[in-house]
Amino acid sequence: MKKRYLITYDLNKTGQDYEDVINAIKSASDGAWCTYWKSAFLIRSDYQSANEVSDLIIPYIDSNDRLIVIEVIRNFQGCLTKEQWKYISDVIFED
Repeated sequence: MKKRYLITYDLNKTGQDYEDVINAIKSASDGAWCTYWKSAFLIRSDYQSANEVSDLIIPYIDSNDRLIVIEVIRNFQGCLTKEQWKYISDVIFED
């Protein structure tokens, strides 16, 4: 069963390597992800808990950074373009 997670992070040290964090987030997805916000991703994943997803990312952040992984259900609203909503509905929430 696929799960969806919203992942957001703040890297607080100057010169942080965002690439490793971003690659870890993408690797937690099953290939379906989007990032329409600064420092946040919405992913579809085969991982069954937020802890499992978080465990993949934590090795790439420092102790003064911030990370939150929240499971998302199909109950959402906001201000995005039609194309962005279509991707979220048709790809992220496709089963």
